[in-house]
Amino acid sequence: MNTFRIKLILVIIYLIAPLFSEGQLSKNWFNEDPDKDRFAGVSSDNAYENLLKDMKSVPIVVAVIDGGTDVNHPDLKSKIWVNPKEVAGNGIDDDKNGYIDDIHGWSFIGGPKDDIKGENLEMVRIFRKLDPVFKGKTKKQISKNELNDFKLYDEIKVKMEVALKDANSGLKVYSSLKKQMDDLKQAIGKDTFTEADVLAIESEDEEFNNTKNGIAEALKNGVSYDIMYQEVMAGYNQFYSQVNYHLNPEFSPRAIVGDNEANQNEKYYGNNNVIGPEADHGTHVAGIIGAVRNNEIGMNGVADNVHLMILRVVPDGDERDKDVANAIRYAVDNGAKVINMSFGKDYSPNKNIVDEAIRYAEIKDVLLIHGAGNDASNVDSKPNYPGPYGSDKNDKVSNWIEVGAISSSGDAARFSNYGKERVDVFAPGVQIYATTPDATYDFHDGTSMASPVVAGIAAMVWSYFPELNARQVKLIITSSVLKVPFKTQLPGSRKKVKFTSLCNTGGIVNAYRAISVAKLVSVQTKQSD
Repeated sequence: MNTFRIKLILVIIYLIAPLFSEGQLSKNWFNEDPDKDRFAGVSSDNAYENLLKDMKSVPIVVAVIDGGTDVNHPDLKSKIWVNPKEVAGNGIDDDKNGYIDDIHGWSFIGGPKDDIKGENLEMVRIFRKLDPVFKGKTKKQISKNELNDFKLYDEIKVKMEVALKDANSGLKVYSSLKKQMDDLKQAIGKDTFTEADVLAIESEDEEFNNTKNGIAEALKNGVSYDIMYQEVMAGYNQFYSQVNYHLNPEFSPRAIVGDNEANQNEKYYGNNNVIGPEADHGTHVAGIIGAVRNNEIGMNGVADNVHLMILRVVPDGDERDKDVANAIRYAVDNGAKVINMSFGKDYSPNKNIVDEAIRYAEIKDVLLIHGAGNDASNVDSKPNYPGPYGSDKNDKVSNWIEVGAISSSGDAARFSNYGKERVDVFAPGVQIYATTPDATYDFHDGTSMASPVVAGIAAMVWSYFPELNARQVKLIITSSVLKVPFKTQLPGSRKKVKFTSLCNTGGIVNAYRAISVAKLVSVQTKQSD
């Protein structure tokens, strides 16, 4: 069996499996109760029905630092933060915060005329900076002061070569598969067709016949051609971005923004287009946190009384430290109490400015929630930036929750990062149904989905118990986790491990339990005031 055929079968299996699980899953599973329902949800529905029914709440501003959010989505529109001191569209910085017409937030990756979509990985930006200095040199030619930079350059160069080779191979496979599917549809001559229509097409081309048979098998199992094609295009686009943007040192779109790249302390740049050219990820994240509950459309967010502040920082590629730091400070200065960050990267060349912004948030009593990442890696030994640690592991902020992902069975997601020290909790992050652009909804996987579940619980707790501080809210969430009694598969391995080896609490967040604890802590807080 040739390589193309093997990869085609893997693609078909990938396409079919989620559809069967989708049919069995409740679209609302992440809000459901593990005792009452079949799934390992966070019991938010149960908390509203039985603990919060007659209680009053206050709105909590939650900042969504992401790649852009569809602020006009019907399940989000009424939940989007509106800057009360800014007049829309007048071209004036009414509130004197340095950002003109920042009605719903700000984009730090847009400029006067355009918005960044594709970007390099951070290691490529580092390579581009160091290559003119070290290209063609050996270790013997390097001074002692340059040795660390040379080692980093050497490490990155090897990683880039491997990654680019894999990306080109992937692009070749998906380009070929895309062409075969296009040719098949053209040969059939109609938009809707059956397994029999596909098998009726004859060809002497072996690859075409392999594709034809694979598609026929998928159609037989109930997968539509359109769904298959969408998934193939997603794979094609992913590898295309890797080859042309992520791993391409000759590509640099930052001129669009118009800032001074060398000035890491620069704050006032960007534009107010918080939707951006690609808002799928950020819209999904926003919906998990706070989509309108019980409005009989789409899905229910975790938190019922939030204002979602939209900050666009994450391109199709790696975010820049400068933009992340500025987004955190913007969120803090403009009233956010919770900040969700569903992004991460392997290198952080200007980590200090992000650390300073995180410390600023800690001082201002703002809670930061961060997805642990999707590499099935141990972040105790391979950090995922940004993070709560400063110069060493003893220099840790108190306002940070690091989140891994579970599936509906309560097992650790096969892709989730983990860490006995650096990951705090796990939350639902597989087959999460939430808002996507243009009034649509879809299932997504990732710690990017688990993080907003926790952000939603944090907002939920704070909304009903506003007298609490960030440290208390974090402690309430982490101390009320549902301990996992069974062993789970170690992500990226076949080995079975205890949940206590995956995160420092050894458990899954639970809104019902968190609210129960918050009630007690609230009484104690009021009595001590």
